[in-house]
Amino acid sequence: MPIFNHLFSFGPVRQFLWRCWYPNLTKRLQNQDILFLNYAFQTVPSVNLTLDPADEPNRTCIQLYHHVATQIELKQKTVLEISCGHGGGASWICRTQNPASYIGIDLNPLGIDFCQARHPIKGLQFQRGDAQQLPFPEQSMDAVINIEASHCYPDFAGFLAEVVRVLKPGGHLLYADFRFRESEPEWEQTLENSKLILRASHDISAAVLRGMDINAERNQQLIRRCLPKPLHSLGLDFAGVPGSRIYEALKEGQLSYRSWCLQRRDVEEI
Repeated sequence: MPIFNHLFSFGPVRQFLWRCWYPNLTKRLQNQDILFLNYAFQTVPSVNLTLDPADEPNRTCIQLYHHVATQIELKQKTVLEISCGHGGGASWICRTQNPASYIGIDLNPLGIDFCQARHPIKGLQFQRGDAQQLPFPEQSMDAVINIEASHCYPDFAGFLAEVVRVLKPGGHLLYADFRFRESEPEWEQTLENSKLILRASHDISAAVLRGMDINAERNQQLIRRCLPKPLHSLGLDFAGVPGSRIYEALKEGQLSYRSWCLQRRDVEEI
């Protein structure tokens, strides 16, 4: 999830901030059964997914996962999600897309504990892991999913290199995140320089903004109920509610939210 990306531009500072923020957030929200830490997604017309009643409260967040994860067929694939948060997306994908196996990793130890207790689904595993040093062998995954997390990583190019390492030849990175407009050219260049082939890219800023609007009231109530008053401003920005700096930057076009489908080159091309 986003924070003051433009204020914390140095990798080590940002990484330290996230290491502190996420366990604290999980500790405060774990009794609220918050399964998604990503922003939301609402198209016009609506995607009209058929959801189980238990999934309905998280419809807009699920729609973001649906948009990203269904860019390829995941049935019987080995899937890795990097920075899985509270596991809601992993659970939904496992229950609806039928991968052969799905592993979610995250640096947040309390988040992993929450995921393991909350999502006991066959074929779904969670473990602590670093996006910059993936604890998996080369060419072991058919697909890697990464949603709204890479802006936290101190070395984005290094992250992409790790993704390439663990993907099988022809495997896919299904990816979504945001950058401020001034950082967008560097973002695109880093992706272009990676050993991944671009298959699709979409600017989904408008859909994310609509999702933020739908979730605004619930998120505001949650933050005021669960976070101490000194953290309200930070929490509201984290949640992207109207009036927050992140929301307004996205609304005014200063922030770009995009999705990507990228494919690993064949071994002889790397």
